[in-house]
Amino acid sequence: MPQPAGTDAELRARLQAIHERLAAAYGLPVLTRTTDPTEELVRTILSQNTNDRNRDLAFARLRNMFPTWAEVAAAPYAALAEAIRQGGLAEVKAARIKQALRAIHDRSGSYSLSFICDMETEEALRWLQSLAGVGPKTAACVLLFSCGRPIMPVDTHVLRVCKRLGILPERASAAAAHSLLQATTPPELVYPLHINLIRHGRAICRARRPLCAQCLLADLCRYAAQKGEVPER
Repeated sequence: MPQPAGTDAELRARLQAIHERLAAAYGLPVLTRTTDPTEELVRTILSQNTNDRNRDLAFARLRNMFPTWAEVAAAPYAALAEAIRQGGLAEVKAARIKQALRAIHDRSGSYSLSFICDMETEEALRWLQSLAGVGPKTAACVLLFSCGRPIMPVDTHVLRVCKRLGILPERASAAAAHSLLQATTPPELVYPLHINLIRHGRAICRARRPLCAQCLLADLCRYAAQKGEVPER
């Protein structure tokens, strides 16, 4: 596994500094309401390779056409794919959703994933990732947003921003990034840092043409330093 630059203590200190600046700029997110685990699982599958708007439209149409999870699981693949077409990769996601729901029912006797929140964290991660098409990010989303567990989901924004900042190695895979961030992020920072890294990735640290000159983290950033765009503070 690629190793981040710095000791764990140094990385935690940097993450604390990054968190404080992001919170000052974007606010301090607080997890006040948890989602239903099965709903979160399906939403996160729908979110793969698309934006939040398309994910939400696909999810709303899915639930409108198939109001119960049993109906979703029993729906023909073609009908299910058509329901979620707005989210992209409809055939692939339809198959993953059906397979996940059937596996949940086969193992638990219902379509409810509420039992996952009673498991130990590592056991829950293994259980979720044993479902077809469920990787570290999807499992982390279910445990963070549904169970309130301090597990950092690493989406494209979090991965990009953390690599540029030097928190993660430039060649770290998404799987390695989950392990590295989980090992170094203080539990109390996981939720607010996750939300604010996404906000910052969308607003400033964009995939193309990042606004380094406007970035409040530029003096902490490896990428900005390499570009020679570190403003005086």
